[in-house]
Amino acid sequence: MIPTFIPYGKQNISQADIDAVVDVLKSDFLTQGPQVPKFEQAVANYCKAEYGIATCNATAALHIACLALDVGINDIVWTSPISFVASANCALYCGAKIDFVDINLNSGNMSIKKLKEKLELAKKNNSLPKVVIPVHLAGLSCEMREINQLAKQYNFRVIEDASHAVGGKYQNQPIGNCQYSDITIFSFHPVKIITTAEGGIALTNDSKLAQQLELLRSHGITSNQELMTEKSHGPWYYQQIALGFNYRMTELQAALGLSQVKRLNEFVKQRNQIAAVYDEAFVDSSLSILKPAVNSYSSYHLYIILLPLEKKNQHKEIIEALRNDNICAHLHYIPIHTQPYYQALGFNNGDFENAEKYYSRAISLPLYYGLSNKNQQYIIKKVKEKL
Repeated sequence: MIPTFIPYGKQNISQADIDAVVDVLKSDFLTQGPQVPKFEQAVANYCKAEYGIATCNATAALHIACLALDVGINDIVWTSPISFVASANCALYCGAKIDFVDINLNSGNMSIKKLKEKLELAKKNNSLPKVVIPVHLAGLSCEMREINQLAKQYNFRVIEDASHAVGGKYQNQPIGNCQYSDITIFSFHPVKIITTAEGGIALTNDSKLAQQLELLRSHGITSNQELMTEKSHGPWYYQQIALGFNYRMTELQAALGLSQVKRLNEFVKQRNQIAAVYDEAFVDSSLSILKPAVNSYSSYHLYIILLPLEKKNQHKEIIEALRNDNICAHLHYIPIHTQPYYQALGFNNGDFENAEKYYSRAISLPLYYGLSNKNQQYIIKKVKEKL
């Protein structure tokens, strides 16, 4: 029997989540109230970071993270070609130049080998990046210790695009603690690990960066006397001291997020259990599986398989066949450098070989909190039939 359509991901909303949002609707504050700072503190505490600055979405957080690190015209930013376009767009918003570092096909994440090679060449050409943005694909951390060592050697800053990875761990520490980066970004889109409907956050351990991020997410205005250019005119007074944006998170979003954070460990535990069932089912198959390194604990935002090389020409056919079976097989992501906008900037097919190989074989299978074992077994059966 074919089940109803199985999405690749979806939110899980409890009665407690609903009640938290309703309480805010009945309160005096729908925006700029007490819930946002509470949510920021809850996420920062969970991740063992000093500061959290919540935003309306993760793209906004990436943008102001670049600005807080003084990314501007003619600066160079590197990121992974296998990500959503926001990971690269954030640099372009600042007037910077963007480039990519090819991936490791075993993890889907930025290749340390390729990064080293590119840095060596860039040093010779006097074209080193100001910022590198590694992307934790599917919830699996990049090799942040090695990236941090290279950052010190080549003098670049690091923004972790951990949009997929809240609740994950690296070296037995929470992703987001910023031990090896300047800023870490999480997304709270509905298909992510926890949701605020839309929303994001920037975490940092640097008080000056936190201050900049706070200014930039709210028009560049402050009521802090220490930051003003003259004595305050009174309790109503504020000054715009930077060119910022309206990237604030609402009280409704924060209340939902606060409630969801309480179940974060539960969500990630079940996602890992679902991933383990897939792992066992496909262990003797011809598929390749993106898997965490021994020093990582993935949050498993996605479960990504790679078709065998001999099946890559059937990639579209297999995804369409799975969708005809009511399984939302998806693909994360189209290599950014192959997008028309980026090709107009000078990138070409063939520039990042591993990313393009990945794209020709990758399939994201449904994985979300609440996915039933019955539906998962159906997915496994149908995938095996296509091989």
